[in-house]
Amino acid sequence: MKDARDLLIYRDFGEDGKALRSILGILEDLTEDEEEDFDEFDSYDDEVDPDDYSYLRNDFYFALGQIVTLASRYGFSGNLWHNYITYLIVNHENPYSLSCERNAAPSGSLYAVAEHDFAILKDLFDYPMGELADLFGADIMMTVGNYRSSDSEGAYFNDVVREKISELSKQLAMSGNVSEFSDAVTAFYVNIGVGTMGLHKAFRVSREMVFETDYDDELKPGVEKVILKPLEKVAPIFMDELIGYDKQKQALIDNTEAFVNGRPANNCLLYGDAGTGKSTSVKALMNTYYEKGLRVIELYKHQVKDLNAILSIIRKRNYRFIIFMDDLSFEEFEVEYKYLKAVIEGGLEERPGNVLIYATSNRRHLIKETFTDRKDYDPDMHRSETEEEKTSLFSRFGLRIRYTSPERKEFEDIVLGLAKRYDVKMKKADLLAKANEWEVANGGFSGRCARQFIDFVRGAL
Repeated sequence: MKDARDLLIYRDFGEDGKALRSILGILEDLTEDEEEDFDEFDSYDDEVDPDDYSYLRNDFYFALGQIVTLASRYGFSGNLWHNYITYLIVNHENPYSLSCERNAAPSGSLYAVAEHDFAILKDLFDYPMGELADLFGADIMMTVGNYRSSDSEGAYFNDVVREKISELSKQLAMSGNVSEFSDAVTAFYVNIGVGTMGLHKAFRVSREMVFETDYDDELKPGVEKVILKPLEKVAPIFMDELIGYDKQKQALIDNTEAFVNGRPANNCLLYGDAGTGKSTSVKALMNTYYEKGLRVIELYKHQVKDLNAILSIIRKRNYRFIIFMDDLSFEEFEVEYKYLKAVIEGGLEERPGNVLIYATSNRRHLIKETFTDRKDYDPDMHRSETEEEKTSLFSRFGLRIRYTSPERKEFEDIVLGLAKRYDVKMKKADLLAKANEWEVANGGFSGRCARQFIDFVRGAL
C-alpha cells in the first residue's frame, strides 16, 4: 500500500479527517512493527495476537465511531469506509479540484500531481478494512461494511449531498485502475463542483475563530474569519408550486434565468405587503436553479459589513450567488445601508459578475423616514439632499417588484390550490367559508394566511 504521507495536494481534510488520521496512524504503527519483526527474526508470522496491538484498539474504534456518526448525519448506506473516503475527496478544495470546477479537467503538471495523489487515495479507498477489524477482534465491522441507515438518519440534512456522494462512491468501487478512479472524481468536480459550495444550495454567514499550526505543529493564535456555513436542510419548494402572483414570478424568473445563463441581470428588491410570498419566491429560486449552479447566501443587515469578505470568498468560484437579505429595512441611526449601497453600485471595487443581491422588504423606502424630515422648519439646510440620501438605496436595485395583498377571489384561489396540493378532503363551499372566517380572525387576505389556514385544516382532519 502506498504511503499517505506522500500526498501532495490532498493533505489536510480538516475536522472531518479525524477518522482518516486515526486509521493512517494505526497503519503506520503496524508497518513499523512488521519491519522490526523482519529485522529481528528474519521471518514474519502471519498469526498475530490481537492483544499485541491493544494500544491501537482505542484509535480504531474511535475512527469507526467517527465514520458511523458522519454516515448517520447524511444517511449513508452500504460500505461506510467507501462513503467516507468519497466524502473527503468531494469536499477537498485544492488547485486541481477548483480548476476542474472553473473550467474542465486540467492537463500538464497539475494533472500529473493529481494522478499521483489519486493512486494513493485509491489504495486507501480499496483498503480491506475487514482485515484491520479482524486484528482488533471488531465483529461490528460487518455492519459498518454493509450499513443500513434508518429512515430517521439524515432526515434533517440535505438529501442531494447523500445521493451525489453515494453515486460517486459506487463508481469508485467499480473503478479497475487509477485512471478510472481519477476520471470519476474529475467528472464529479466538472459537472457538480467541489466542497460545500458544490454540494449545498444555501449558506449563512458566520464569524469563527480559525486556528492554524506552524511548521512545528505549534498552534498559532486564533484569527476571526468570515465563514460560509451550509444550510443542511432547506424548504423543498419550487417556483412552479407557487400559486398566484404570476406577473411578479415571471419578472423574477426572467431576471434569475438571465443571471444563471451568464447574461446581464439586475439586483432585485421584492417589496410590498406582508405575507405575500416575497421570501418564499426567493427560496423557490434556490431549489429551481440549483442544478444550474445557483447558490443562495443568507445575510442579515448587521452582517452587511462582512460583504467584502464574502465577495472575496466567492468571486472566483464557478457558481452564481444570490446574496439574500430578508425583511430589509434600516432605522435612522443605522448606517449599515451605506456599505450596502457601495457594494451594489458605486464602490471602487467592481462587484463580481457571479453575484447579485436580492432583498425583500415590507417598505418601499428601506431607510426609515420621520415626519420631521418633511417639515419646512427642518434644521437640515439641505433637506432635499437628506431625503434623496434616504431613498437612494431603493433606486440601487435595478429590478423592483411589488407584491400587494390579494383580493378575495385571489385569496380563495390560493386556498383551493393549496388544498388540492395537500389533498384536503372538504367540500369547496365549506372550505372557502371556513377560510373566510379564518381570514377575518387572522390578519386579512394574504398567501401566508391561506397557508396557515390549510395547515390548520390538515392538522384538524
